[in-house]
Amino acid sequence: MRTRWAALLAVASGLVGVLAFPRFGFWPLAFVSVAGFSIAAHGRRSRTGAWLGLLYGMAFFGPLLHWTGIYVGAAPWLILALSQAAFLAGLGAVLPLVQRLPAAPVWVATAWVLQEALRDRLPFGGFPWGRLAFSQAESPLRWFAALGGAPLVTFVVALAGGALALAVAHLAAARWRPVALATALVVAVPVLGAVLSWPLGPAPDSQGATTTVALIQGNVPELGLAFEERARQVLDNHIAQTAKLAAQIKAGTVPRPSLVVWPEDASDVDPFEDATAYRAIDAAVKAIGVPVLVGAILQGPGPTHRRNAGILWSPTTGPGATYIKRHPVPFAEYIPLRSAAEFVSSDAKLVSQDMVAGHGNGLVKGGPYPIGDVICFEIAYDGLVRSSVAAGARLLVVQTNNATFGHTAETYQQLAMSQLRAVENGRTVLQVATTGVSAVIGPDGRIRERSGKLYTPAILVASVPLRTVRTPATRVGAIPEYVLAALALAALAWSLRPARRSADPSAAPEPEEMVRT
Repeated sequence: MRTRWAALLAVASGLVGVLAFPRFGFWPLAFVSVAGFSIAAHGRRSRTGAWLGLLYGMAFFGPLLHWTGIYVGAAPWLILALSQAAFLAGLGAVLPLVQRLPAAPVWVATAWVLQEALRDRLPFGGFPWGRLAFSQAESPLRWFAALGGAPLVTFVVALAGGALALAVAHLAAARWRPVALATALVVAVPVLGAVLSWPLGPAPDSQGATTTVALIQGNVPELGLAFEERARQVLDNHIAQTAKLAAQIKAGTVPRPSLVVWPEDASDVDPFEDATAYRAIDAAVKAIGVPVLVGAILQGPGPTHRRNAGILWSPTTGPGATYIKRHPVPFAEYIPLRSAAEFVSSDAKLVSQDMVAGHGNGLVKGGPYPIGDVICFEIAYDGLVRSSVAAGARLLVVQTNNATFGHTAETYQQLAMSQLRAVENGRTVLQVATTGVSAVIGPDGRIRERSGKLYTPAILVASVPLRTVRTPATRVGAIPEYVLAALALAALAWSLRPARRSADPSAAPEPEEMVRT
């Protein structure tokens, strides 16, 4: 295959990968995307594979993250896409090396896990959006999340894609028959295992119970960043929907919940500094008569900082346990390298106060049962979600504010992450958003209730399980990711052995005729 055709294949594979994610959600295309990238990189020099990986990454992350441009403009969006594509350039450099090894699809899959592990952490705490695992929320493969978390799902998806690439390569070389059975097994065994486990669902929980919960989606007065100038109206919207729910409970049309959840930024007015906001929230909580998890922005410490909080507000004792967002989003909720950021985009000046990170494990106590709280983009980070379940959370809450991203795929991509986290941790997940999509997700990853159109007020009331049993993924934590990443490094080291390189003609510089198959 000529280099220019390999480049076109890499770009096409990146675009196909986008279709595997919401809002499209054709999850089998994730296998095709991995396979196409693997074929494009096969037999290349590492530096050729690197720029093919960069092309693949830009074709993938550019469309997938286009919603970020609504928030910060085109330049930061393209910079973010390029920064993420750089990790795929590294993967592209590695693929030609590990594809020379026996059982190549296994090493291809571990390389994908290693790439995601690095991207999830670097720089500034990483940006895990677009992981292969997050394309599988509606797939049978999602059950692998309960065994080894999102990294194991990524491994299985990449394994299937790598095996598909191997099959195509052998078919093209007229060597199909000797490898057909082995390749089919590599692809079929993990998929068949997931399909067979599908009816089993979450593990039984002998101590499990059920409870009724309510989600309040209050909406915002207008789209985009400008709504923050009318923060009081956002608060009023959520108070009004809570009052509506209280009236429905009093009329007997809906059952009384044990917990009501408001989204992130439901109160952009700090209730501890604004007496009017405090009284309004307190009156709403008293009217509903049960604890309300209030999303609020708190000022301080100092005049140049603020905190993103979930406050468990009691109808009898007022504000109590508080969760502070542990992973503020760089260049959105706080500005590192501020002078450089403002040079790239004047919108960086809109973030006049840097958000301070919280600490702890995310467990919120003091309510009717222990709650695990994460705020907005934190749902993408394995450890932040897992820590509260490991500490005893019986229910997970995702408080989010998607108002700044308009009618884009962002909220649906986030919803898919919440679905996978439900399976991974064996917990009900309540995703509650200011503008939608708000949803009640069962421990099997299925959406039980969800709001309708975006930018429309909604109230969701549902009966959900409260679970105590922990999944294998919760128990083992990050160990599967570490093991798979270590195997990728070992495979890379093996492929770079001097004896192997000197004996392997594919390690030599490629003349133009060697670019053809």
